Amino acid sequence: MRIALRSKIHRAWVTGANPDYIGSVIIDRALMDRVDMWQYEKVLICNVTNGERWETYALPGDWGSGTVSVQGAGARLCQEGDCLIILSFEVTDVPIDPQMILVDQDNKFVEYIEGARYEEPIF
Repeated sequence: MRIALRSKIHRAWVTGANPDYIGSVIIDRALMDRVDMWQYEKVLICNVTNGERWETYALPGDWGSGTVSVQGAGARLCQEGDCLIILSFEVTDVPIDPQMILVDQDNKFVEYIEGARYEEPIF
């Protein structure tokens, strides 16, 4: 068995950070649907702005809202306006085709991406 990338939301922008919550990341449901990310699914968050990484679980926000709101302890590792990569993984014994998307600064879908497609910065 191997742990493989299953879903990726690339360059999402933090719209809120609330440390006074039990803990999770609230993500626009439209983005979660695009990458087949489930409610309560474990995610790894990589903060492109400051290099922090942490694990939490995903909760759906309003569909089409552009919400990417970090809750609980993770909110101490980022702030509104930070750029994130949100990843989920799958334990599998067969290769999988991850669903990966690029979003704009309003957290709106731009395009599906491939892992090795970009060698140059995409902004």
